[in-house]
Amino acid sequence: MMKKRAAVSVVLLAALASTPTGAEIIEQVLVNVNGDILTKTEFEQRQVAVLRTRPELGNVTPESPELRKAIAEVTPQLILEAVDELLLIQRGRELGLALGDEQFSSIIENIKKSNNLEDDAQFQAALKQEGMTMADLRRSLERQMLASEAQRRDVVDKISVTEAEAQAYYETHRQEFTTPSEVTLREIFIEVPVGDRGVNVAEDDAARAEAEGILKRLLADEPFARLAAEVSDAPSKANGGLIGPITREELAAALQTLLDRMKVGELTEVMRTPRGYQILKLESRTETKIRTFDEARSDISNKVGESKMAGERLKYLDRLRAQATITWRNDELKKAYEQALATRQKALAG
Repeated sequence: MMKKRAAVSVVLLAALASTPTGAEIIEQVLVNVNGDILTKTEFEQRQVAVLRTRPELGNVTPESPELRKAIAEVTPQLILEAVDELLLIQRGRELGLALGDEQFSSIIENIKKSNNLEDDAQFQAALKQEGMTMADLRRSLERQMLASEAQRRDVVDKISVTEAEAQAYYETHRQEFTTPSEVTLREIFIEVPVGDRGVNVAEDDAARAEAEGILKRLLADEPFARLAAEVSDAPSKANGGLIGPITREELAAALQTLLDRMKVGELTEVMRTPRGYQILKLESRTETKIRTFDEARSDISNKVGESKMAGERLKYLDRLRAQATITWRNDELKKAYEQALATRQKALAG
């Protein structure tokens, strides 16, 4: 699998090499943000990481129009995110944050454990396969930590949800806190053979008579599950005829009406279906349940908080950007950045 990913990456890098961001052989600085730079190599790694997750690009060539189109599609958002990341990392440093040795060691142990890497040799081999050194990994993890912690301190920890906001959300999203009624059924199905000329009347009568006989046995207290396993033509026979749970809305309207009149444990009459005759038993039913506001309070706060945080995070990034000195060294990427930024600000305003 890793070899396949590496092959795809080679193709992508070959394509990127002929784009405006990869026009020079020497390392190229694409943008300078308050003294921190984004290089051509770093940005190409971001592009490759995104593009190689798209299976439709698995067999493309560097000259493929599909690949060129995909690169053009992902680049604006990626360059915007790259600049955002630099702004957040710088803010993290301003706050005095850093990834300590003990914290780094703990993260490494968790990575080993989650990837079933038993010793340092296996871990180093995995890093090499990804084209990374331990220093590369530490730098990447520290950048992630700085950006995440800066947002937590400056944005997340300052968001609060008022009672009025929570109540308003609950009233307009009540369906999110509603558990619909569900039924569990058992079925016995007797199939009517269909020949070249359609259904034979005699065979149809025989199937109905068989179903009527089974219903009599059920009414005489023979176990439904056992009979279903013995005589049913439905796949559910393997589970004693069990089907469900099924929400009420998934059922045909006529069946909803029929089941609404039944008590748990009751049987239907023999019913004709397009393919044969069916008997149902209402095995269980749960009623529609709506969580009260107090019961859902914690979930409501989380949902409202997440919604507010998304908007506040973008405003926060705009403030950091307004205070920053951003110098572009690549006009094509500057245009892509401005395009993505305009799209984001339009969405925020709307």
